[in-house]
Amino acid sequence: MAVPTLTTILKRILKQPTAPFHEYHVRSEIEALLRDCPNVKLKCDRFGNLHATYKNGKRVTKDQWVLGAHMDHPGFVKTPGGKGWDFLGGVAPEVVAAGVKKGLRKAKGDLATWKFPVKVTDEKIEAHACDDLVGCAAIVATFWGLASLDIKTTVHAVFTRAEEVGFLGVWHVAKKWPYKEEAIFVSVETSRPVNGAVMGRGPVVRIGDRLSVFDADAIDEIMRTATAQGVRVQRTLLDAGACEASAVRAAGYRSVGISIPLGNYHNTDDKRRIAPEFVMTSDVEDLVSLLKGLVGVKSSNLGVWSLEERFEVRMKENAAYLKAAKKKF
Repeated sequence: MAVPTLTTILKRILKQPTAPFHEYHVRSEIEALLRDCPNVKLKCDRFGNLHATYKNGKRVTKDQWVLGAHMDHPGFVKTPGGKGWDFLGGVAPEVVAAGVKKGLRKAKGDLATWKFPVKVTDEKIEAHACDDLVGCAAIVATFWGLASLDIKTTVHAVFTRAEEVGFLGVWHVAKKWPYKEEAIFVSVETSRPVNGAVMGRGPVVRIGDRLSVFDADAIDEIMRTATAQGVRVQRTLLDAGACEASAVRAAGYRSVGISIPLGNYHNTDDKRRIAPEFVMTSDVEDLVSLLKGLVGVKSSNLGVWSLEERFEVRMKENAAYLKAAKKKF
């Protein structure tokens, strides 16, 4: 079994052009990368989202994880029924116009992206679209990591469409929800670092985003995994934007987010010029290690104790100290 390296996976996915509703190049590359991965099955839903399941052995954890990343990025698409181009995604119109004027638009069929090469070094990853193709690559690398170690577990992943125009792909998944009721969705993505998050210091475990606060027990489980696996992580509220975890939460299911700090978010640099996006390589490596540890553990205490139960246990553990100090009050 020839296991593709993280660098290989990144280069193959990052070079694919993509835009909202035109994710077929990325989806085909992910399918090609996972087709020969042991214990992995693939299928597409009616919306065009790609679902992958790694299932090895009969062991099923009480709480199953669903890793999610979107395959689109802000870009140009042919105007439906017309001859021009529409830009879909959150970038200021004047910034887009300036980029077009400089000749940075590169067309391929019915979509066009910004014209920047893919560069992957030991220090940095740079491309026309790191958001969220880096997240897609991290999930593919996680599945190959599980397979190469013959880890006995079950974990799901979904690669979604049209996130940049309102979470359309993941909303379709959430409304149909093909997983267990108690499954936890993990939005795996790249995000602008705010509120103390720093590039190069590991992935960010998100407390929440601009729209909602995420599942506390899931956050705790991820943090415990990071500690147990010796993986660097940051923990903070990334509220400069929103992610797919909020869409899943709005549908009534448990969700959490893990993000790689992103430079030149949506291809806009500090001077409001079109530029390649970039992330730090060590952050992506740490993300893959964290995901493998999270979904590959033999058992999970996630959600076994409610906060009320935890407080009651602490009361019993400290009963003797409470009694001894009571006379002082």
